[in-house]
Amino acid sequence: MSSSKKIYRDIAKLQKKVEIWKFNNQPVVFTNGCFDILHLGHVDYLEKAAELGKKLIIGVNTDASVKKLGKGKDRPINDEYARMRILAALGFVDAVILFSEPTPLELITALKPSILIKGNDYSVDTIVGADVVLKNGGKVETIELVEGYSTTKIINKILGK
Repeated sequence: MSSSKKIYRDIAKLQKKVEIWKFNNQPVVFTNGCFDILHLGHVDYLEKAAELGKKLIIGVNTDASVKKLGKGKDRPINDEYARMRILAALGFVDAVILFSEPTPLELITALKPSILIKGNDYSVDTIVGADVVLKNGGKVETIELVEGYSTTKIINKILGK
C-alpha cells in the first residue's frame, strides 16, 4: 500500500477502520510522538510496538505542537507531512494521524486501541490515556528504548556540540 494511503486527516475515517480491524480480531496498537528525525531508536521502538498487535497506529504531533513541547526553537526539523510520510512508509505501520493537542488523549479516547504503548522512560501510571484503554479492556505497556539514540543527540552531533 502506498504510504500516502496510510495517512489519515479525518479521525472519523480512522475510527471506522479501527472498528473493522477489531471486528476481524486484529488488535490495534497505538503510540505517539514527534518522530522528527527518524533514527534507529524510533525504528526499534515502533517495530517492537507493532509486534504486540496486528495493526499499528501512530499519532504524530503537528509542527505547532512540537514547538510548544519546548524541543528547541528550530524544531521540528522535518515538517509534519514529511514526518507522517516517512513513518507511513514503514511496512509495519498501518495508519498515521496528526494531533495538535498537548497530548494524544482525544485520539486515544476516539480510537480506543487494544494496546497503548510508550517508551520505558514512562511508567504505566504516567501514560496519557492509560485509564481510557484499561477501562475499555485494553492493555498499556512500555518498551525498552535503545540507549544512545535521540533526535536531540543527532542534532547536537551535526552541530558539533
